[in-house]
Amino acid sequence: METMPISKFKATCLATLERVRRTGRPLRVTRFGKPVADVVPPAPEPQARSWLGSLRGTARIEGDITRPSSELVDWDATR
Repeated sequence: METMPISKFKATCLATLERVRRTGRPLRVTRFGKPVADVVPPAPEPQARSWLGSLRGTARIEGDITRPSSELVDWDATR
């Protein structure tokens, strides 16, 4: 792991953070030779799953799907 004194980190903070993000290599910030903080790259963001096809394979078709579910005589709206 690369180390950097806190004074240099303070002077080049934004550039150093960008370098850690871009390269993926962590950095240890030290003060008087003792570790103060570790700067690590962010965890990768999870990929957004598309809702299209997310229920694929979860349903079953049983019987005839083109036939009416009941006879029209049984419906109150037809009277």
